Amino acid sequence: MSATDASGSSEGTVSAAAAVITRMEPRLAAVTDAVRDVILAQIPELRGDTQLVELLRASVEGNISTIFAAIRHGIDVAGVTAPVAAVEYARRLAQHDVTPNALVRAYRLGQQELLRLVFAEVRAGGVDADTALEVFEATFTATSQYIDWISEQVVEVYRQELDRWRESRERIQGEQIRRILSGTADSRGVDEMSAALRYPLREHSLAVIMWYPQPELERGELIGMERFLFLAAKHLGASSKPLFLAHDRQTAWGWIPLSARAADGAVEILRALGASDRQAPSLAIGAPRSGVVGFVRSHELAEHARAVAVRAPGEDRVSVASGDVGVVIAAMLGGDLSTADVWVREVLGPLAEPTESDAHLRHSLQVFLEAGSSFTAAAPLLHLHTNTVKYRVRKAIERRGRPLEDGRLDVEIALLLCRRFPAITGPNWR
Repeated sequence: MSATDASGSSEGTVSAAAAVITRMEPRLAAVTDAVRDVILAQIPELRGDTQLVELLRASVEGNISTIFAAIRHGIDVAGVTAPVAAVEYARRLAQHDVTPNALVRAYRLGQQELLRLVFAEVRAGGVDADTALEVFEATFTATSQYIDWISEQVVEVYRQELDRWRESRERIQGEQIRRILSGTADSRGVDEMSAALRYPLREHSLAVIMWYPQPELERGELIGMERFLFLAAKHLGASSKPLFLAHDRQTAWGWIPLSARAADGAVEILRALGASDRQAPSLAIGAPRSGVVGFVRSHELAEHARAVAVRAPGEDRVSVASGDVGVVIAAMLGGDLSTADVWVREVLGPLAEPTESDAHLRHSLQVFLEAGSSFTAAAPLLHLHTNTVKYRVRKAIERRGRPLEDGRLDVEIALLLCRRFPAITGPNWR
């Protein structure tokens, strides 16, 4: 019985395989081009960027050279280090957001094409069938072991680079976003800023602020919020990818780019999506606005909605849009509500008491006023008979103790504060 190498192949088989590889080595450039062409033909993600294509070729050449040397000299591939070009190619793919699946698939396709070329060389050599099969098996074993080993190395390099690159890019992107929001002078044009952010600033932007009421995982919330933002963008027919920024560990800012047509009704669609998704975060939604100014304004409106939403009672998810009745004015008043309870009681009198009956009366009175002081118009909004609305409005005025015309604007604002900040009527407001 002939001696065997570490992989179990006989010396004769190794010698035969080495002879085949020796004949192929002078054609390394042609073999490299053939493998590269197959990879590019089968994986569209790897085409387009000239430098990446050139680096792919260098990576393919480095891997094939290493495999040829291992087969020719009987080297155990388990201890081989990935070629420099292969490592750098993995890094570049991470920087270009090419998926790691594409990288692994490239290695498998490369192996298949290389085996095809080796087998063609074996057949051209005129060796007997048994020797040809043994050479093919030896080459298959060596390339498979090599691909498994090197794939682990380059994928790990890819992941490390992706984390580093994303962290760096997100930091730079976050700085750019905050400069835009703060109105810091920027000499760049809209298109240049759009390219830097990878976001179309000329489109309509719908800003949203997201958070979870009861965070449980240290980083899971941000992943969930980003997932929801991309789902929402797809649902709304966004013109390109949304912009996501982690404001802190529990809060995220997002912008969804929309065409003028898609912007119409987008707020209600987004709210409905959030209500139907159990994994959705709480939402504070701005209003679609166009251009850089609109990008900033929509976020400001989302912040108004957020200021109101965080004062909502309970710990469940909430959804507040800046376009909801009274949200913007409530947010502006929310800058200092430390004495609001006193003022509300002065304006509403006993109607401000924290009882369920007074809450019903306040709601009926507010809807009546919003309906233009029309009992007929308010009735369907309250799902009540017109006479019942009349009764409730009269009772609300009686509870207040003054005619409605006495400080009517104050009454409307006080009712608005009670609606947006229910705890304001409670005993422990301050």
